[in-house]
Amino acid sequence: MMLISKIIRVKWRLAQKLFIPSSIIGGVIALLIGPDILGRIGSALGADGLAEGGLFTPEILDVWKTLPGLLISLVFAGLFMGHRLPSPKEALRVAGPQISFGMTIASGQYVVGLLLAILVLVPLFNVPVWTGTLIEIGFEGGHGTAAGMADTFADFGFAEAQDLALGLATVGILSGVIVGIALINWGVRRGKTEILRNDAKPTVAEQAGIVEKDRRRAAGTLTVQPSSIETLTLHFGLLALGVLIGWLMLTGLQWIESKLWADSFELFTYVPLFPIAMVGGIIVQVAIQSFDRDEIVDQQLIERLQGFSLDVLVIAALGTLSLSAIASNIGPFLLLAGAGLAWTVGAFIFLAPRMLPNFWFERGIADTGQALGVTSTGLILLRVVDPNLETPAYSAFGYKQLLLEPFFGGGLITAGVIPIIANFGVGWVLGPMLVLFVASLSIGILYFGRQRTTGQTLPRAEVPAG
Repeated sequence: MMLISKIIRVKWRLAQKLFIPSSIIGGVIALLIGPDILGRIGSALGADGLAEGGLFTPEILDVWKTLPGLLISLVFAGLFMGHRLPSPKEALRVAGPQISFGMTIASGQYVVGLLLAILVLVPLFNVPVWTGTLIEIGFEGGHGTAAGMADTFADFGFAEAQDLALGLATVGILSGVIVGIALINWGVRRGKTEILRNDAKPTVAEQAGIVEKDRRRAAGTLTVQPSSIETLTLHFGLLALGVLIGWLMLTGLQWIESKLWADSFELFTYVPLFPIAMVGGIIVQVAIQSFDRDEIVDQQLIERLQGFSLDVLVIAALGTLSLSAIASNIGPFLLLAGAGLAWTVGAFIFLAPRMLPNFWFERGIADTGQALGVTSTGLILLRVVDPNLETPAYSAFGYKQLLLEPFFGGGLITAGVIPIIANFGVGWVLGPMLVLFVASLSIGILYFGRQRTTGQTLPRAEVPAG
């Protein structure tokens, strides 16, 4: 599926112009030739051999269904591994406005989604009220987060929420690129961009997803002798160590919960592993910064392992997506997708100019792309409007990711909101999110938004893959 989808990306002009990731193409192909589409067609035509798995066997699909929950922990364990962790003071100085804007978008997705659930989804469609959190899980979190929370959805009685979240993630990543490119063209025509003065025209190779020969760089560096241990094995081991530490932490928290308050409510029982694996990865990175004097950890190799895991995860998740589950909940799905898209794009158009003191378009488009899709979507849009990284957007975006990723977009908050709502009620999430939304919006408009400055550059920061 990966190889076929890459060939299609190289040959299909529409996919190139829209910058559709090959993993999305591969996942859609797997869905088309799987049991939900080809299998149903074959069954209707009497080809019973296709009914169970399409062109796949049921055993293949059983394995695919387990992959997302495993691989998302590797992705999150490596989010900060190999990246120098800045001091809080340094990160806040560079990325204060970006943090305020990013937190406004993320908390706003919760507020919009939960209000939509309370006022419309629950009365009309009789779905759980926590269905409103799927906007943030699917858009800000993406396919990995949606797939990784499958057990949580099932534990609270609405397993179909995983298919809705995966569908929202697909809508988000596609609209992130399509709407993002449209916004860039609008910004250039209206003179809102600081760097671009003409329509952005990526090269043919960039559209095909190929790196030109004169611009190619190494995908990683050999940091240890292969005769002792393969470098890739070493880096995989570090990721596995981060996951192991996270598993030990989560198991310990679940044990403490079972002894102290499990009779009243349960929270950590339903928290998936991947956000705690991210904490494990941070612990490993702290140890690396303290003891790795020979610099044997290569950031690019960590990113390659993350990228591989994410590609396989997306194809496996989309290939096992249940269209029947989405069809049976098409009303909530369309309302959640429309509300999430309207809020996120509206925040960019109306709030970014008032919250970001300089280079608002460049800085805002990166956050908008990331809030709809994934980090790479935001970076694609940022490189289109700021190809030579002349603005502070790259640095600010990188530090913002370091501070917000542990909590939103698959972090601790994302993992905990559904158990909190189920145990205590929706007000325990809606209230704090509304306070956070008002606070971050107010700080952005009343403090950072008034610090208008002329163009300036800031130190470059590393941007976690994701």
